[in-house]
Amino acid sequence: MTKQELRAPDAFQLYGAEASDWLEKRRQLIGAAVAVIIVGGLIAALVNYFSTRGEEKASKQLGQALQVLDRPVIASTEPLQPQPGEEPPFKTDKEKDEAIVKSLSDFRAAHKGTEAAVTAALPLGKAQYRLGDYDGALASFSEYTRDADKKEPLVASAYEGQGYAHEAKGQLDQALAAFQEMAKVESGEFLQGMGQYHQGRILAAQGKKDEAAQLLADLKSSQPNTAAGRLATERLAVLAAQGVKVPEPKTAPATTQAQDAG
Repeated sequence: MTKQELRAPDAFQLYGAEASDWLEKRRQLIGAAVAVIIVGGLIAALVNYFSTRGEEKASKQLGQALQVLDRPVIASTEPLQPQPGEEPPFKTDKEKDEAIVKSLSDFRAAHKGTEAAVTAALPLGKAQYRLGDYDGALASFSEYTRDADKKEPLVASAYEGQGYAHEAKGQLDQALAAFQEMAKVESGEFLQGMGQYHQGRILAAQGKKDEAAQLLADLKSSQPNTAAGRLATERLAVLAAQGVKVPEPKTAPATTQAQDAG
């Protein structure tokens, strides 16, 4: 390097000086921007904190809202005296389901947007279905299937509820679609094969008995030791009595399969 080059300001020094001058002129503006960023981060942290606390609070209160499920229904003419501090038993199943709907509806209204509210949609939908409120049940089951963790095994139960509700309304195509979704999310031994079994039922109800027989024969062959497999065997016997030829299964017979809880 020449002496002239050595005496010349270094590029980094020039940039540094320019940056210092720029910062000095804009110090207040930058300070305000940094403050906004800090406040924004603080707000985000607070939202996350209170959201977490809200979920914890909602989860605890969900347990209280679900206590109504544990209250018994009088099974005889003899009045059942509750223990001190306990709620009296329900007189009928209808009265209990009405109490479940009220308890869980109130809870969900107070905790909208929480995971606990989504969880409560499943027992709420089942109570609504038993009361004959099929539209309400469909809304509750749909929310659960939409918002719950797709790996949650109870999603299968929600799709089953959807299918039952559509079936009760005479909407067999929608019921079939719900049971097809149920079959896709089945996991482990929970409701194993029941989605396929329900599809067979609906197909038979639609008059598609040969298609139903094939589906049920495949289920019987692939899952003989499950509750669904046993139900498929019984349903095939009914179809055979109606003159339907039971086909050979297209799926390979099960070799080793553990007995399920059903």
